Amino acid sequence: MGLWLLLLILIFFFPFMIWPFLLFFLLLIPLKLTLTSLGTLLTAPGQLYQIARNPQLRKNHALEHATINVLEENYNLNKLAGYAENDGFYIIGVNNPSQVELAAREGLKRLQQGEEELVIHDRCGTTITAANLAAAIIFILILVFTGMLSLWSMLLAVVLANFFAPTLGRFLQFKITTSSEVEEVEIVGTEMEVSPMSSFLQAGGGKIFVKTQEIPYATVLR
Repeated sequence: MGLWLLLLILIFFFPFMIWPFLLFFLLLIPLKLTLTSLGTLLTAPGQLYQIARNPQLRKNHALEHATINVLEENYNLNKLAGYAENDGFYIIGVNNPSQVELAAREGLKRLQQGEEELVIHDRCGTTITAANLAAAIIFILILVFTGMLSLWSMLLAVVLANFFAPTLGRFLQFKITTSSEVEEVEIVGTEMEVSPMSSFLQAGGGKIFVKTQEIPYATVLR
């Protein structure tokens, strides 16, 4: 509290003492964005490629999104998160494994019936990656064509990236990071993951693993 009070006093009564620090941090922003942009351009394509070449991970990613969409629709839950693994997926922010399993089975059934839009979720990390990637590309293009590294170029890149990111994120989810071809996938069951730090890290929400597997080919008896 004392530090914030001191900062307010400096801002209102001695603003000339704050300006050097503000200018210093403003000058660091374009440099940080440049480094972040280069890092995103180097890492994001490889990450997307690794996901794209893993059919099982893409299917589980699609089921994760479908499950979250069903939970939000049927139970009015929000602030859910999740991530996919090769043998299933995690749903974070709910404490009822039975509820999650019912939602997962409904999501799977609806995907099998052709509701491909369930593979899309706006809070997916792919959308964040898309925003960073778009900002990186736009920022680099501005630097190439204008030769200027400034706050204005940074702001322009951020504004344009946020404009294009939702569309790009949905495209990446639909075409690269998920797969709605889940006809041969089945839900095995759910398991609540318990850890000493779970209540603190997950802000009261649980972490539930939904195990999946490919349906083995049936042997035809003659």
